[in-house]
Amino acid sequence: ATDTLARVLGEKMSASLGQPVVVDNMPGASGFLAAQNVARAEPDGYTVLIATNTTHAANQSLFKKLPYDPVADFAPVSKLGTITLALVVNPAVPATTVPELIAYAKDHPGEVTFGSGSSSSRIAGEMLKSLAGIDLLNVPYKSNPQAITDLLGGQISMVFADIATTLPQAEAGKVKALAVSSPERTPLAPDLPTMREAGVAGYDLTAWFAAFAPAGTPAPVVDKLNAAFAAALTDPAATKTLLGAGIEPAASTPAELAAFVGTETEKWASIVKSAGIEPE
Repeated sequence: ATDTLARVLGEKMSASLGQPVVVDNMPGASGFLAAQNVARAEPDGYTVLIATNTTHAANQSLFKKLPYDPVADFAPVSKLGTITLALVVNPAVPATTVPELIAYAKDHPGEVTFGSGSSSSRIAGEMLKSLAGIDLLNVPYKSNPQAITDLLGGQISMVFADIATTLPQAEAGKVKALAVSSPERTPLAPDLPTMREAGVAGYDLTAWFAAFAPAGTPAPVVDKLNAAFAAALTDPAATKTLLGAGIEPAASTPAELAAFVGTETEKWASIVKSAGIEPE
């Protein structure tokens, strides 16, 4: 999903800015590599991080020490959108609903495994484990598509991942989709109940994307980037493509993004604490 977002917006911004936009994927280490790379770049507006709640809200609570400062090392540019996660299970798991999955996990403590290729997918599984009172085993991956590959192969039982990654597999009958993580049903998958509707009270998790430049980037440069992102996010063709990938576009001012990150950091800290996750 992050790759799709970057490429769709990059294509539109390349035209509006008159500059080629190169998308450089740097997966792994919970976003550490990509965040460090941008934090160390020249603050001239030519290097931008397509960040997520992983790098700029969750990592602060999941790790004892980060190799970058989510606030001091970056200049907020714009919020880019939100994304809902879907819970999918391997067909061999004898469950077609969340209550059935919970019942099965209770009958087989420690045997149900969930893959996670991002902080969002990790927390999503941990939240289910905590709120439902079941014993699930986390299996970490460098990315969610890798986790889906092992889910298809039967190496793991379930995955929480973005709709763009999960629903095509469900529609093809290769996995079973049980629910979505957001507090309300998403129009992108209207037939899937929310985790709350499925009986997991208090379940609420939505991932997000945002753009950041290196700290010290001049305000006029940040404003120019912000305008370019806003124009790309409202382009009809881009919007259609993003929605098709499970991403709901949403722009903001730099100040609004800064305030949003502060609120989200507190929210994710609360989620991590309630899930009983010890920082690594």
